[in-house]
Order: sequence, then structure tokens, then C-alpha cells
Amino acid sequence: MTDDRTDDALVIFTPSGKRGRVARGTTVLAAARALGVDLDSVCGGRGICSKCQIAPGIGDFPKHGVHVAADALSPVNAVEARYDRIRGLAPGRRLGCQACINGDVVIDVPPESQLHKQVIRKSAAERVMAMAPATRAFYLELAEPDMHAPEGDFERLAAELEKQFDISGLQADLQVLSGLQAVLRKGGFKVTVAVNQAGRGAAPRLVALWPGLREAPLYGLAIDLGSTTIAGHLVDLTDGRVLASSGLMNPQIRFGEDLMSRVSYAMMNPGGAAEMTGAVRAALAELAAALVAEAQVDAGGVVEAVVVCNPVMHHLALGIDPVELGQAPFALATGAALDLPAREIGMAALAPDARGYILPLIAGHVGADAAAVALSEAPEAREDLSLIVDVGTNAEIILGNNQRVMACSSPTGPAFEGAQISSGQRAAPGAIERIEIDPVTKEPRFRIIGNPHWSDDPAFGAPRVTGICGSGIIEAVAEMRMAGILDAAGLIGSAEQVGSPRLIATGRTHEYLIHDGGADGPRITVTQGDIRAIQLAKSALYAGARLLMDEMNVDRVDRVVLAGAFGAHISPKHALVLGMIPDVPLAAVVSAGNAAGTGARMALCSVEARRAIEAQVRRITKVETAIEPRFQEHFVAANAIPHATDPFPELARILTLPEVTFNAGPEGGGRRRRRG
Repeated sequence: MTDDRTDDALVIFTPSGKRGRVARGTTVLAAARALGVDLDSVCGGRGICSKCQIAPGIGDFPKHGVHVAADALSPVNAVEARYDRIRGLAPGRRLGCQACINGDVVIDVPPESQLHKQVIRKSAAERVMAMAPATRAFYLELAEPDMHAPEGDFERLAAELEKQFDISGLQADLQVLSGLQAVLRKGGFKVTVAVNQAGRGAAPRLVALWPGLREAPLYGLAIDLGSTTIAGHLVDLTDGRVLASSGLMNPQIRFGEDLMSRVSYAMMNPGGAAEMTGAVRAALAELAAALVAEAQVDAGGVVEAVVVCNPVMHHLALGIDPVELGQAPFALATGAALDLPAREIGMAALAPDARGYILPLIAGHVGADAAAVALSEAPEAREDLSLIVDVGTNAEIILGNNQRVMACSSPTGPAFEGAQISSGQRAAPGAIERIEIDPVTKEPRFRIIGNPHWSDDPAFGAPRVTGICGSGIIEAVAEMRMAGILDAAGLIGSAEQVGSPRLIATGRTHEYLIHDGGADGPRITVTQGDIRAIQLAKSALYAGARLLMDEMNVDRVDRVVLAGAFGAHISPKHALVLGMIPDVPLAAVVSAGNAAGTGARMALCSVEARRAIEAQVRRITKVETAIEPRFQEHFVAANAIPHATDPFPELARILTLPEVTFNAGPEGGGRRRRRG
């Protein structure tokens, strides 16, 4: 079902990235099962359960090299029409068991249709917050209206606020004014008001008000809007405690897994940018509702939302066409910090005039998320030289100390997240996340998400192993290198060369078998193509770091900070073996967790933190990798594992990598050289 016959149709599933050719007329559900795509169904394909809902794309998808026509799927049939009439389908959704593939198509499988739900691994790190929130509550007692005093209710409220708390120039928009009189009278002209004082010359704003004395705290949202996942925290603005954390997949994935694919979609499809804006705003609204429900608080008490994001996501969330970010000189519409109504970016179901604050962007492809990492980690306050790496589909890298801070971005792509890997998947229960390979027997053992035991432990049981996620594929490649299955150039050896039946010939190359699920599960391997995808990703990451080191005129750094879900779940040893990061002592590689999310919380809790990062961003030197010829030189040298020329003495202190060389022949054969 995956050959290249021209009468077959190409189907590409996102977010998994799995693709193949299927006979025209094949249902989407059947195609998903044939390609090992995680699409749920419990009713046997009768169109009853709706678990197999999918969202087909239409238009040009340059990343995938396809144009999807409007008739790529069969028309809505009677079963779908009946389901839509009785229970309702979201706009653009189809039932995978009913929709048939008639032409090349890109199909997104939304999170709720995935049998193995995505694990959003961006939890809140514990941090004591300095509390000086922009929005605070004030209790006022107003005199009742008088025939001899013509002032309006709002004017009397503003005067009382100035008299009691020295807050002058209060403003309010129609969202608040429309409910003002009813609230005042319900409370007998005793009222609690939430006032936002953003500073920088901005007038204070009346955000919300409640009758009488409101004893419940005010709340805020800190949101890390990533290109793959969106993570959020609901925070008590009294003490900075995180009351709820949640996350979801960014629905824009169906338009492209990486940022440039989404920019291309906007370029190639009229209205494409607006379509992506609508999708991400709906996701922000959904996330806000989920956080409020989890914390069991009143949505009307949520008065602020701080959002950090990369530049493309920033423009799309704001409704700005990102086309200029897809071509030199990568001009931003604006890079300044923004204060705006939260409803303008989708979060309407909060306080009437809940405010949104977006951290400043550093440059064309170094965004507010990198600024949040800089706020959280504060390299400018340290004497030692820190390299801070936040990896998603686009790596943002910061290098600095109390003398100078520099930043760049590097296009790593989605391979580190399990996408475009033959057995890859997003982090979900059943995915391999840790692996070890015996250097003598070449036998693997592994752990999967949702099961604390290793696969060679009887307590592991017989769970369904579904694939391998980003942390798993990174460890697998590094373990293959340490076990002598992979040479420094990234070639996989044959069964004869390596001495293991787990090496299987696939034409001119080989693949390493990790797990064979037989009839009950997928066959999970690491292919030569997978190795190449990881090499390209890690080379881009290393080249960006090395370029900043060149600009700083240093050959070593003192510490490496791994930020984000990447930093929390990747073994430092395996990162060094791959050459993803420059050589440092193992103890000097630390995880910062979701540093972008922590920075967002700091900005949510403190106006002073906002002013500090706004000033710091102006001092950070941006290096543009796209125009630096040395970037390509570093990229090529970094293709080797760990590196073609840069020494790794600290890595050599803890292990010796086998010196093996594999030469691919017609059947994948070759010679092997080992250390004598």
C-alpha cells in the first residue's frame, strides 16, 4: 500500500508526518491503519462514534510538495450528514471512516481523535516569584448618586480611586462600562475593582468590578505559545502560586510542522494567514477554559494573560501576515512589548477587559519565548559563560555573561520531537522515551511513556509499544554510536559487521530493530533516513551555538542550560555523544525545564520584570545565521558524531566511542575498522 504507482494517491498525515500511497477510494481510516497512524475508532467504521474525526487541508503545501484540491476527499455522504445534523461536526471536520481519498491530500489528526493522547511535557518549575502584578484589586465605597451632583457613576468611581489610592486618569472600555451601573447598585455602591497599571506612561484601566468586597484573589495566565505545543499555567496573583497547568497541540500543525512551512502556506494560499490566526486563537481560548476548569475558579477573576512565542506565532496570533519573516531581511511588523485586550488574541471569556501582555521579540527569528528564557535564566547576572538552548522546531540559542549577551536562531526542524522519523511519534503513552543498548550483545532495553519499568523487567508486562518519541530517538542514535552500531559518519553497519541479527538490510542501507510488536503492534526501527534527520537537526543546533562562540571569541563555555521539554527529557550524556551541544563537563549541563513558561510567569507576576526584560532585549546582540558563511562551515563539520574537527575532551573523560567505519555497498556491505 506504500508503493509509487501513479494511479495511487499520496496521503500525508499530520502531526505524525507519516505518508504513503494508497489506492484511490480508500477511506482515511483504512489509510491511517495501513500507515500506522494513530487515529481512533470504536464503532467499526459505521460513523457512530465520531472518534475518527479528521481535518483535511486544501491548497498548496510546499513542504510536502503537494497541492491538495478541494475534491481530494469524496463528498460528504449520508452517514456524515446525519451525524452532523444530530450531533454536529466542527467546520471542516470529516469522519475518517466515511471520507474516501480521491487525490493527494494532507490530513490532520486532531488530539481528540488520537487513541494515544499527546503528552504536553511543559510543566511549571517551582520558583519564588517577586510579586508586583500589573493588575490589582481595590475596594471602594462610593456615595450614591445625587440630583445635585451630575457626575456619572464612572467619574465618581474614578474620583474615589484617586482619592483613596492616588490612582489618577482611570480609563475603561465599553466591555466594562456596560455592566458598571448594575454592579454598583447590586453592591449598594460598595465595589471591588480590578485596575491594570501597565506603566510606561499608559493610563490605568478598569479591567473588571464586582459588587461588595471580593475576597477571592485575582488570577492570571502565563502561556507559552509554541509552534508544536501550547502550554499554560493559571497563577494566583496574590502569591504567584500555580493553581493549574495544562497544554494542547497547536492546531496549526495541519498547515505545516515547522514555521517556514506555515509561512509558505500563508504565501501560497489566499486567506491562509487568517485561517491560521483563527486556529491558534481558538486554541488559546480552549486552553484558557481548560485552566479555569482545572483550577475551579471564576473565569471573570482572570484579569491578565502573558504570552510568549516565536516571531511567526507572534504575528499569526496577532493577525499579522508573517510573509516578511519568510524572506530576508526577516523584518518584524513590530518587536516591541505589547499591552492589549486579551480578547483580541482569542481569550474573550475572562474578565471583561482582561489584559494581554506579550514580551518583546529579540529579532526576526528570535522571539518573545527566547526573551522569556533570558528573563528566567538571567545570563547577564552571571560571571560564568552560559549557553542556553531552547529547542523546538526552531532552536533559539543564547550565549552570555555579565559582559555581553548574544542570541541566534537555528532551523532544527521537527525531528527532535519525533516527527519525520520512520517510527516516530509525539510524546504519548506507549512511546519509547528512554533506551539503552548493550555494547557487547547489541540488545536494547527501553522504557515507554506511562510505564516506569524497563522492557527487560518482568514488571514491564506486555503493553502496546506504539513508536518512539523525540527523547527516545536521540538516545537511540547516541546508544547506537556508543555500541558500535553506528560510525562517526552516521552510517549503520550490517549484521555481519556489527555481529547482531538486529541489523537488517534495506537495499543499500540497514536499519536497527528495537522492537517487533508482531501482529499486535508496530515494528519499531531506526533507519538510515532517521539517522540523517537527526544529524541535520543536531548539526543546525551545534552550528548555531558555535557561531555565537565565534562572535564571542571563545572556544569553550562554562555551562550549558537545556530549556523547554527538550531540556527536561534529554540525557546530557546522550546530547554530548551526538554532538548536539559543545563539549563541557557532564555536571555543567543542567536542565531549566520550561524556562520560557517560567519567564512568562515572572512577567505575569511583576511589572518590574517586564521593564527589566524590555531593557535587556535592547542590549542583546542578535546574530543572523542565514547570512553568516561560517554557519554552513560549522554545520558541515557537525554532521559527524559527535564532530568532525572539534575536540570533545570532557566526553572522552567519561567514555570512549568505538572507532568503526562502515562503507555502504550494493547490499549494505562494507569493511569495519576497530581500535586495536
